[in-house]
Formats: sequence, structure tokens, C-alpha cells
Amino acid sequence: MSTRESTQGSTNIKIREPKQYNVIMLNDDFTTMEFVVSILIDIFKKDHTSANQIMMFVHKKGRAVVGAYPYDIALSKVNKAMDRARAEGFPFRMTIEEA
Repeated sequence: MSTRESTQGSTNIKIREPKQYNVIMLNDDFTTMEFVVSILIDIFKKDHTSANQIMMFVHKKGRAVVGAYPYDIALSKVNKAMDRARAEGFPFRMTIEEA
């Protein structure tokens, strides 16, 4: 048996996709609609039409899933959005839930 044959037979590695987490945007009565749309465009890379639709859904229903990401990416996006909201003086809130 050659070295090549023994090496090929011993590599049964299964790669799993990372768990996905939903980023949830929550409604409040103080954060402006324009700010929410800008967050959706700048941080979550939504087009203007989708950003407006999501913003209106949050406004009417109280919450909406903005996207599903691996945990580290979801957390990073939420932290960026929350930091920007604090800097602008908005009580804007988001959360992460396992998808």
C-alpha cells in the first residue's frame, strides 16, 4: 500500500454549516423611521425598497427579522447598529434569536 492510498482513506471530515441566528429589530416610539432605514441599508445591506418595507413592518407589527447570520456576524451587526443608535440618542433596540 502506498502512502497516498493510506492518506486518502483516513480523511472523512464532515463540515457543518454554522447555526444561523435571526437579528430581530424592535419597534419604539422615538427612533425615527429615517434612522431605521439608514441602519438597514448601511449595516444590513438592504436596498432602499426592502429597508422601507422592513421598517414599516416593524412600525406596524412591533418587530421583524432583519436577517439570519452566523452568531458572530449577527452580534457584530447588532453591536454596530446599537452603537450608532446610542451616538444619535435613540432608544433603538435589536436582539438575536436562534433561527
